Amino acid sequence: MDADVVIAGAGPTGLMLACELRLAGVDVVVAERLAEPTGESRAGGIHSRTLEVLDQRGILDRFLAEGELQPVGHFAGLYLEFDESESRHPYPLMILQSTIERLLEEWAAELGVRVRRSSEISGVRQDEDGVTVELATPDAGPATLRARYLVGCDGGRSTVRKLAGIDFPGTGATMTALIGDVELPELTEDYVWVRRTPVGDYSAIAFEPGWFRVITSEFDRVAGRDDAVTFEQLRESLVRVAGTDFGMRNPRWVSRFSDAARQAAEYRKGRVLLAGDAAHIHFPAGGQGLNMGVQDAVNLGWKLASVVRGRAPESLLDTYHAERHPVAARVLHNTRAQSALVRPGPQTDALREVFGSLMVFDDVNRYLRHLLNALDIRYPAPGDHPLEGRRVPDADLKTADGIIGVHELLHTGRPVLLDLHGSPEPAAVAGGWADRVDVVEARSEDDHWIVPAIGEVPAPAALLIRPDGHVAWVADEGGAGGTDALRSALTTWFGPALRS
Repeated sequence: MDADVVIAGAGPTGLMLACELRLAGVDVVVAERLAEPTGESRAGGIHSRTLEVLDQRGILDRFLAEGELQPVGHFAGLYLEFDESESRHPYPLMILQSTIERLLEEWAAELGVRVRRSSEISGVRQDEDGVTVELATPDAGPATLRARYLVGCDGGRSTVRKLAGIDFPGTGATMTALIGDVELPELTEDYVWVRRTPVGDYSAIAFEPGWFRVITSEFDRVAGRDDAVTFEQLRESLVRVAGTDFGMRNPRWVSRFSDAARQAAEYRKGRVLLAGDAAHIHFPAGGQGLNMGVQDAVNLGWKLASVVRGRAPESLLDTYHAERHPVAARVLHNTRAQSALVRPGPQTDALREVFGSLMVFDDVNRYLRHLLNALDIRYPAPGDHPLEGRRVPDADLKTADGIIGVHELLHTGRPVLLDLHGSPEPAAVAGGWADRVDVVEARSEDDHWIVPAIGEVPAPAALLIRPDGHVAWVADEGGAGGTDALRSALTTWFGPALRS
């Protein structure tokens, strides 16, 4: 084998997945068709749950140093408020995708990830032992890589998805949007959020002195999927929508997107898996795509590593589709709704007025912000404790080394059995998984923990936390949870116990 895992695509999803695999000791190669990073702005923000994921790995400060926190967000251009009690990182971080990719690639290099650029996937053949990946390498001619698994993180037009024969059903485009990095010398504002006009809408966000990321959307035009995109098209579109081009000049990059919404019918086909835009595309309302891709990677990484290292059965990989497919379906649903809410016309104007009046209610605002920040996601869980299946709150813990947050325990990417009441039973049960699970004894600084979408819950007595930060088992003060349930959770997620 040339590697345990080959990843197609060095975007945020592919790089995050590569880092997750390396943390678990898996040999990984990232094959990227581009010779160099593009430097294009593309996506422009990180939401709360993704910020928490980066914090769980101890690298969040790198991103905070280069971005700007925003105290408000929006749903279809209607403002949302965030709740500081729900997370240590309640506000979106404005940061360009190009910067995110640079920071992740630097981390990948520190971890020993091999990135092969100018290497485009051209063929995939899988058998019972592995996958043969054919590469088109312009400078060196054809090449092949042999690996146990291949993960397609190669975007909405994923070659891996097509070669694997995975269906991509959904809805086609009903509008056209253009995006570009340009100078706008006549625009006096640094930020123009979604501004609707009788023709469509536009936004312009400054990302460095003099430079803006401009987006225009027109709902009476549907461009061909392979039509060329030019700077002049972007300029003309801005004139039609905004009535001026603000002196637009000096384009760095221009592209197109639409409200097409599609999702892979299956996230795994044998030894080939999909993540990020290769698994789902949608109207980029609310900046959810990049975040969902990074969270795909963190869900898949530890599971794939466990299977590769022989610690868990291959069936563990099926939980990746079971957990992440519904999450993407929810995003496709809410972005279709947002696409409808930004269309021009008096009917939509009336709908927005009614919708906006509802958003002043806390429950409505909470529901909509959770669609964007993903703090409320709950994966299927056998128990009925409100923490099971949800991401663990970053509660303050008193340990022998001082006060730390729960998320600090996840820096190594290993599961954690957290004992908060000093009971010997959970640790004794977990002894059979000592090579895979860290046992930590601590005390909660708070009697109650805040769980988004639920509210306050009593601090648990003990809990099993997966490497992605989701809770697999909980024992409360009354003893609910039980050692049999703990043993079952350990076996389900981390394979059979060590033989004595």
